[in-house]
Amino acid sequence: MKLNKLIDIENLLDVKGSLDIEITDVVYDSRKAKDGCVFVAIEGFKVDGHNFTEEVIKKGARAIIVQRDIDLEENITVIKVKSTRLALAEISSNFYQNPSSKLSLIGVTGTNAKTTTTYLIQSILENVDKKTGIVGTIGNIINGKLFKTNNTTPESLELQKTFSNMVESKVDNCIMEVSSHALDLNRVSYCDFETGIFTNLSVDHLDYHKTLENYLDAKIKLFYMTKKYNIINADDEYGKRIIEKIKNIDTPLLTYGIENKCDIYATDIVYHLNGVEFRLNTPKGSIDIKMNIPGEFSVYNALTAASCGYAYDLSLEDIKVGLESVKGVKGRFEVVDTDRDFVVIIDFAHTPDALEKALKSIKEFAKRRLVVLFGAGGDRDNSKRATMGEIAGKYADFSIVTSDNPRSEDPTKIIEDILIGTKKSTENYIAITDRKEAIKYAIENSKTNDIILLAGKGHETYTIIGEKTLPFDEREIVKEILAETELKR
Repeated sequence: MKLNKLIDIENLLDVKGSLDIEITDVVYDSRKAKDGCVFVAIEGFKVDGHNFTEEVIKKGARAIIVQRDIDLEENITVIKVKSTRLALAEISSNFYQNPSSKLSLIGVTGTNAKTTTTYLIQSILENVDKKTGIVGTIGNIINGKLFKTNNTTPESLELQKTFSNMVESKVDNCIMEVSSHALDLNRVSYCDFETGIFTNLSVDHLDYHKTLENYLDAKIKLFYMTKKYNIINADDEYGKRIIEKIKNIDTPLLTYGIENKCDIYATDIVYHLNGVEFRLNTPKGSIDIKMNIPGEFSVYNALTAASCGYAYDLSLEDIKVGLESVKGVKGRFEVVDTDRDFVVIIDFAHTPDALEKALKSIKEFAKRRLVVLFGAGGDRDNSKRATMGEIAGKYADFSIVTSDNPRSEDPTKIIEDILIGTKKSTENYIAITDRKEAIKYAIENSKTNDIILLAGKGHETYTIIGEKTLPFDEREIVKEILAETELKR
């Protein structure tokens, strides 16, 4: 494809060389540069692509796109733009022939519940024979096949390639988790969103956004990119603010909730260990729903997905079948089969809000003690550590504070940060740095009818210590410890 077909010439700050050249590939990782490619120099958090221009030229790059001046003697096309991230999004979309415009693209953003919501929407749409794809935290799914990814929302080049693969696979709808980073860093620019969905917002990613206002501003960007519907949680404090900001734009607005007057809402809610029952109310009418995932947050997730089904003019019966067909999502309030007289639940809750919701949900049906095991990630927002400790102490009967992807930080120091909050709300806690030993302690000290919540890892099957990524699947670890304890009996 010709370079002048890939990028809007009017947006260029400066051009050296010809734009009338054939481009065979687009890359932003210098290691992937090859003959005939255009290299987009991205200023990353750790590495600056501008420092690798000589290297990509040697590998055969035909053009380079930059956002600051570079000194090159080689006879090669150099394009200067205001933002290379935005340029990458534009070029990637054009290179793959604008694939998102050929899909019904649904974007889901929020601090928590994005993953489960995408799976619920997928189930509803597939129930009416729509071929669906998913882009999200657990990975990308195309025709039922899972492809692992590094980010919740991939970089724009990989994202557009994924859309292209979905189009080739005859996918009708793509449901995508849209992270605040992706919105702020232009990864989803030039994506043709039909519908935008907001789940909730709470303290997270402040290591990047610095303030909750910046975090919210990043999320709001999605709702100016849609054309069919914006679907907002009206019970969430920040959801209410989003509603006020976008209520006068052309895209229709649909609200959902439990506590406030909404378009889609739940009544007659009954909680139990194996799920939750409620009445789904819509402008079309009402219907009883029985979810297989317990907790109040499960009601909200179902309302979110049901609102999407309603927006796509599906019947209440089709929505019901889709919701009730989901038995669970990996790492999202996942009950592990222990064959013992206590319960182990694995959940991805790694923010104060998510942890509080998980613990409060369990309290709804717990018969005896609620034991929570959790930690906090290293090299991430440390302002939430003490808050999580205080929340755990408030809602759980016993807290086990341990490691959770410490990365380059000292795990003991992270635990100390958490304990500042824990000590404010409880004396019933223990700190065990080794997470496997912590899980072992929880199981060996369990009592009849206890519920043990392993929070933070969820779907992850690894742990990051220093620069090493090591295998760590809590499901397998629980089974291993149970087998060991059985042998000791």
